Amino acid sequence: MRAAPLTVTAVAAALLLTACSDGDKDSTADGSSASPKSGTSCTIDTVDLEVGPANVAPAAGDTGNIPVTLTNQSAKCTLEGFPTVDLNASKGSTSVTSDKAAQPQKLTLAKGDTATFTITYTRGKAGGADTFDAQTLNIALPGDGASKSYKWTYGPVQGESGNAEVLEASVDAFTQAAD
Repeated sequence: MRAAPLTVTAVAAALLLTACSDGDKDSTADGSSASPKSGTSCTIDTVDLEVGPANVAPAAGDTGNIPVTLTNQSAKCTLEGFPTVDLNASKGSTSVTSDKAAQPQKLTLAKGDTATFTITYTRGKAGGADTFDAQTLNIALPGDGASKSYKWTYGPVQGESGNAEVLEASVDAFTQAAD
């Protein structure tokens, strides 16, 4: 019977091809390795960030939304989770919390692809004891220690329960931007 040797040959060939795989990497036609399938995390220095235009809260107690768009300017990279957003004032800085209702997803951005997130805040009363008079906004990406700073022009931010250090503000997860 010749069927058994043919089957053994096919199985051996399949195992040989599997053994040649380099795991997480794609192989190019010339056998060299390409970038990992999972990609690398996007970094603040390889993306363009655009803050706004905002739906500014006009008066104390009103809610405002600030969209932030980032465009990948480098090789394919990934975003997963939430951006880090800090507000800074002359009396210190405080972090904006992640929106508890938002469901983060892993996004892969090729060069030129865009993603967005939104900062939502409640405007506080100017000079109020429970408001945070932000002057600048710092944005960092997950896993990247660097940040970019932008002028905050959206008015004071309301603090929760009389505490100007815990803000009535949140940041949502990254979403893929439409073309």
